[in-house]
Amino acid sequence: MQTIEVKAVKRDNLGKTATKELRQSGQVPGVLYGGKEVVHFQAEANEFRKLLFTPKVYIVKLNIEGTVYEAIIKDLQYHPVSDELIHIDFLQVFEDKPITIEVPVKLKGLAEGVKAGGKLTLEQRKLRVKGLMKNLPDELEINISKLGLGKGIQVGSLSFPELELLNAKNSVVVAVKLTRAARAAAQQQKG
Repeated sequence: MQTIEVKAVKRDNLGKTATKELRQSGQVPGVLYGGKEVVHFQAEANEFRKLLFTPKVYIVKLNIEGTVYEAIIKDLQYHPVSDELIHIDFLQVFEDKPITIEVPVKLKGLAEGVKAGGKLTLEQRKLRVKGLMKNLPDELEINISKLGLGKGIQVGSLSFPELELLNAKNSVVVAVKLTRAARAAAQQQKG
């Protein structure tokens, strides 16, 4: 899994007024949970840009005044009107403790059902997995080359080494749906 570094400064004043002034100066308040103690920090809004506007999932090396914590994003809060990031929560991760995270799905191959005129639909762009940090992949690759017309792949039929899938076993990840053109072609072949 890829890592990205974010530089931050500890926050001492946690009141509403201080937080409002902080946001007006282009800073974003944040909290780091999961370690020995909860750490309140602030960072430039631009520090999070590469982290937020990407489909990839990163392990964040959170550098708070020289102390580096490895963490993942736990929660984000955006302004309801301007859509600016106003708060971020991180969860500290450790090499020996399993973590739960959503990992993007990547499809591999050309489905047989698509060749027959079907439409490929990706129902779930990310899957929730649990595993040790060292075993987490950048993406979950699913081979769809044998996927036929009107068929789908469910979470229960997938497995990845040393990872536990936490989504419902019967939820569909990817499917090839019949299109009107494919139905018409099938009707003509019967008739």
